[in-house]
Amino acid sequence: MALTEQQLSKLRRAINENLRVQLAGAEPVPYIDVSSALSDICSRQNHAVFARRGCGKTLLLHHSAKHLDNDIQPIYLNCEDFKHHSFPNVLIEILDALFGELKRNLAGWFGKKKKSREIIGQIRRDLASLRRQEDKTRTEVVESHGAASEEGARLGGSISLGGFGLTGEMTGGASTSTGVELRYSHKTAKVRELQMWLPQLKRQIREFFDLSKTVKTVFLQLDDFYHLARADQPDVVDYLHRLCKDMPLYFKIATLRHSSTLYADRDGQPIGAQERHDYQPINIDFAFSDFQKTVAQNRQIFGQFAILAGLASHDIDSLFKGDGFERLVMAGGGVPRDCLSLFLEVLQAVSHGDGRIGKDDVRIMSRSNFERRIEELKQDSAGEEQATLIRGIYVLRKFCIDKGTNIMMVSEQMMQQEDQIRGLLYRLLDYRIIHSAGSALTHKSALGTYQAFAIDIGCYAHMRKLKKRFNEIDFSVPSGREKMRSAPILTKEHIAELWSKAPKDVEAALRREDDDVDYDFEGQPSL
Repeated sequence: MALTEQQLSKLRRAINENLRVQLAGAEPVPYIDVSSALSDICSRQNHAVFARRGCGKTLLLHHSAKHLDNDIQPIYLNCEDFKHHSFPNVLIEILDALFGELKRNLAGWFGKKKKSREIIGQIRRDLASLRRQEDKTRTEVVESHGAASEEGARLGGSISLGGFGLTGEMTGGASTSTGVELRYSHKTAKVRELQMWLPQLKRQIREFFDLSKTVKTVFLQLDDFYHLARADQPDVVDYLHRLCKDMPLYFKIATLRHSSTLYADRDGQPIGAQERHDYQPINIDFAFSDFQKTVAQNRQIFGQFAILAGLASHDIDSLFKGDGFERLVMAGGGVPRDCLSLFLEVLQAVSHGDGRIGKDDVRIMSRSNFERRIEELKQDSAGEEQATLIRGIYVLRKFCIDKGTNIMMVSEQMMQQEDQIRGLLYRLLDYRIIHSAGSALTHKSALGTYQAFAIDIGCYAHMRKLKKRFNEIDFSVPSGREKMRSAPILTKEHIAELWSKAPKDVEAALRREDDDVDYDFEGQPSL
């Protein structure tokens, strides 16, 4: 049965108000837990929640607050607030925000005790004193970056990906490691004071919790941790991990896996927190490797929005025809927020017809979805990094169009040996430009094991003349995985060639409509 305009209006409003979960916003839909993520994050343990943007990291943090034991309270901080702050001040500001929230909730959580207020007040005064101290010598730091960048640009042999440290390691590129060393040399005194103060700070916190009769544990929720400078992340995590150790404090970090460095080895000295030793990972991403599961998860989420709008969960089905919903999930990269956002656009576009969404309706709108992801990438990156990522998008898109398929196979061996290529692929995974479609796969015509990556449907769906020359592997059918084993293999040589031949303005080339060009399988335009 078709939904009325009033019902559709309520549904649109429910989705619009919940596309981004935030404090003081609309009452969010419940977190759809298909694994053990909710019970895990509620436990007294350090955690890092990994997923791409829009998969529900923030919702999981907020929703978990309703399921905590009575003697546990969460403190939520969004690291985007500290996005352009330098170390060590960024750490000081995070600590001050933590104790500021404790002070604000003192009466409700810990009781009206004068001693508790005095302890928090003294900690914040000490932090304010540290913040006012000299931070860094600006001129020398700028020179260190300039000197290192030229050397870093030569990394990678015949392929230059910019040399800006896409390896995921602190020592991944000369420009990164040299710049970080000099940068920290000017902050030694301030950092040393923070380190020397740590034992005293922990004694004050113990005394503070000893006075409490109700709240015995605090969870520090650090959302969007990837917004902090990559070079600073291990140092921030290192201090917070040592602060929480043997204390009634636990950190819950939510971040993009491949845009975060929570642990690093600097001159043989481990910095940060190590996965599965110092914290437990929680992966809540939605992947194409099990496409049917991803479709089912998104269907449940859409159903919750229907309930929020006063409908039955199955009423969503009446808005789709054929494989429309599966195609929507594919175009959204499996990411719930992208699927919901695209759904609103397509729903508006089909309102003049029968109001139901089909495969072609999604195809027409997928281009704008892809362009939004590029804009998001540009907002989060700058300079050489941004140029490299956009060039990488062009290269991967060109490879797939030339080969006439939406899937590329990448050998596990290359992923292990080529740090910058691996880093590029993983960063573009984070930005939903490409999507993970399978791992540990064998290829029908080559030895070894491979990972399968799908380029976003927005890269090619609008190109009408590709229709008969493009083999789009359908994840929704059982034969899809078998077909991947015949997909073209992306090699280092392919990347080097396409990288060198990319146009000067690659972003303009990405945005240009290609409807008037008919590509054959070798990628040569035919007039």
